[in-house]
Amino acid sequence: MIWNSVYTIDELNDRPANHIGALLDIKFTEITENSLTATMPVDDRTRQPAGILHGGASVVLAETVGSVASNLVVDGRKYMGVGLEVNANHLRPVKEGLVKAVCTPLHIGAKTHIWDVKLYNEKDKLTCVSRLTVAIVPKS
Repeated sequence: MIWNSVYTIDELNDRPANHIGALLDIKFTEITENSLTATMPVDDRTRQPAGILHGGASVVLAETVGSVASNLVVDGRKYMGVGLEVNANHLRPVKEGLVKAVCTPLHIGAKTHIWDVKLYNEKDKLTCVSRLTVAIVPKS
């Protein structure tokens, strides 16, 4: 198991309501020994004017799940993970429903974590692939 402690889905979803993840209704749905999964609705908050999922919303989902994953790995009393770099390739449009992000580690180091985040539509078709690099910094 890569996590610093055992966490429940309820604990992961018990976050402040005034951040972008809450505003976009990102919800954690599964935690395994080495992956973290979350969903986000495709609705008026997350669609671009053409009626499909906005690429920036996909990136917010990817960065949210990856950043939370990093913060579950480190000793939260001493360190925190902050996004350093994120990229995404959007493979197919999504018009409605939920997108699911599955986050797995590519590298867990002392100063950086790299996460592979794959987004899927409700038919389990890959819609976006993202990679997030997180810097691990001391808490001040």
